[in-house]
Amino acid sequence: MDLNLIKKLVKIVDTSEITDLEVEENGLRIKVAKKIRSFNASSQPQVLISHPQEVMPAASNSPAVEAEVSVHEPSANLHEIKSPIVGTFYRAPAPDADPYVQMGDVVSAGSVLCIIEAMKLMNEIESDTSGKIVKILVENGKPVEYNQPLFLIQKS
Repeated sequence: MDLNLIKKLVKIVDTSEITDLEVEENGLRIKVAKKIRSFNASSQPQVLISHPQEVMPAASNSPAVEAEVSVHEPSANLHEIKSPIVGTFYRAPAPDADPYVQMGDVVSAGSVLCIIEAMKLMNEIESDTSGKIVKILVENGKPVEYNQPLFLIQKS
């Protein structure tokens, strides 16, 4: 890919509403993405160039788990902790560490509940209220969206 094409891609992302654009040509992949900020500042696009890597499928020895889909209506006593960013949800600080919280744990405002990894940064998500963890709504290692409910806390 030539430099002029890359510059045009950056300009398209910078001047439009889209947040990222990915193009692959002759084994070369280019991704142009804006940093999303919560304070409405203009953002500069980033250019990431990478060569595709061969990915080996992971062997799965665990039995199939059915996903439970439930619709919950937060009552006056239940509080939702929502994701402030898009990223990957982790319940523990490391793969071999204990989770920050379990269902039934009592937490106070400011307690770390989980980590959301975004752009290789580990962001600790803290509780904004005191209470008991009633439900963990996201599985470990799964992607989360902005404003997606993560936990239900029964206020104390």
